[in-house]
Amino acid sequence: MLEELTIRNYALIDQLDVNFEPGLNILSGETGAGKSIVVGALGLLLGDKGEVGAIRSGSEQAEVTGLLRVDAHPEAQQWLEARDLQPEDGTVLLRRLVRSSGQGSSFIQSTKVTRKDLQEFTAFLIDMHGQHEHQSLLSIDNHRRLLDQYAGNVELAADLYSDFYKLSKLKQELEQLKKSERELLREKDLLEFAIQEIDQAALKKGEEEELTQERNMLNQYEKLFDLFQSLRGSLAESEGGGLASLREGLRTLQRIAEILPDMAGQSSRLENAFYEVEDILQAVKGRQDGISYSPDRLEACEERLQQIHRLEKKYGESIDAVVAYRSSSQERLSSMEQQEEQQTKLSTEIEKLEARVVNQAKQLSSRRRSAADELEKKIEAKLHSLGMENSHFKIASTYRESKNGGHACGPYGYDRIEFQISPNRGEQMHPLKDIASGGEISRIMLAIKSVFAETDQISALIFDEIDVGIGGEVARAVGDHLAQLGVHKQILCITHLASIAVRADNHLKVVKYEQEGRTLTKVEPVKDIQRVEEIARMLSGDRNDETSRRHALELLERYHPEE
Repeated sequence: MLEELTIRNYALIDQLDVNFEPGLNILSGETGAGKSIVVGALGLLLGDKGEVGAIRSGSEQAEVTGLLRVDAHPEAQQWLEARDLQPEDGTVLLRRLVRSSGQGSSFIQSTKVTRKDLQEFTAFLIDMHGQHEHQSLLSIDNHRRLLDQYAGNVELAADLYSDFYKLSKLKQELEQLKKSERELLREKDLLEFAIQEIDQAALKKGEEEELTQERNMLNQYEKLFDLFQSLRGSLAESEGGGLASLREGLRTLQRIAEILPDMAGQSSRLENAFYEVEDILQAVKGRQDGISYSPDRLEACEERLQQIHRLEKKYGESIDAVVAYRSSSQERLSSMEQQEEQQTKLSTEIEKLEARVVNQAKQLSSRRRSAADELEKKIEAKLHSLGMENSHFKIASTYRESKNGGHACGPYGYDRIEFQISPNRGEQMHPLKDIASGGEISRIMLAIKSVFAETDQISALIFDEIDVGIGGEVARAVGDHLAQLGVHKQILCITHLASIAVRADNHLKVVKYEQEGRTLTKVEPVKDIQRVEEIARMLSGDRNDETSRRHALELLERYHPEE
């Protein structure tokens, strides 16, 4: 529901604050007073494109704000929640700016949003009739939704929608599994080959380093042999060898210690050094004796290292990495083996869900067709009472076609639902969106909304041009319907007809006036004698005409006896 509307620097409006109430809000006024300006501002608030030409002369920007109550709209609240926007005390502030530079801005609460966001959000709350914007009833998708609301199909339709998309997702998963099956088979062959190749190699931790060292030794065997021989000669006990020299030095130091007892410690150290060198010599002899040159062994080392390097080039940078690749390949193979089971499981689940979706879609089709017959009659009766007595209303229901010519089930079932009308006798049925007359559209919408008043979630309706080309009994019927609709909805209606205006719960008058040489527009509530005068003006064009005033008073007392 729209509670407040504020307009700044828009067309002839300098500053305007309007409060709307529940029920039927009527805006009246002289021709040219600016009623269309108020409608234009409301359109901006609902996401219409802003025009620079609408900015008041001498101003840099126009601004329209509106306070909307949303606490009775779960869909609108979900939309806000999904975007981290929070109502305040059940209300949301919308704000729209149009700048002279051509730039515009839209806000919900204090958060900047796109114009499309604004249109999407306000579509949950308000319908504007008389222009083609914001008319939810012109959308074919809404025709199906409204029919389902009327038929009590909302829960069934929601279940079908949920199951259909779950089914679509499962089918995509299965298709993806099948689509990648060939690639997976190739991958499986590669993995199995890799595992076999790595297993046959029987790699050992540290093997590469040991083989590299052995290969280096065999490649330099002659040089190594000469070095061993030279080292043994240097350390030998034979003449000129290190041990012979140490032994002779030890004997000499021992004689010195006999003379100088304090040198006994040094003698002991030299003796230890002698035995240490002797041990080293024995170790060198043992190591040399353990080395033998074998061309076959060198070739074996080379071949084994080449094998290891080939595996590392294919599967990892080291033996550890190759072994890790083998482990991950085995895990991947295990998951592949489970894929067949997964496909079988998916196929079974899809088969069950398809059966459920088909059953739900068939139920919806049957219930929609039954409800459509009843709904057509009700809407047509409303249209006749609104002066369109030669009109014919139809809810066209056709099956969606699949590629093979059969019935195709979509997220909303098999049916394509469309509201159609023939406004005059002898004319063919047309989609609602093809109706050109603003007055006809408004009356059609009024008829449909009157039937759907208790089920449609839209809480505020704006009617412009609803009284075009009507009068007398038809105008009175339109007023009756608006008043009845106002019991369930907030109605904002712009009218020139007293028989409609007199039904208002809240009557607002649009007035054009001059101030300091400039023409301005204001909106003011009319009550008591002012309302009598306004109704009289609408009846005869003269608010002071006594006959018109008496008639106005009679009408007000008839429809508002408590006032």
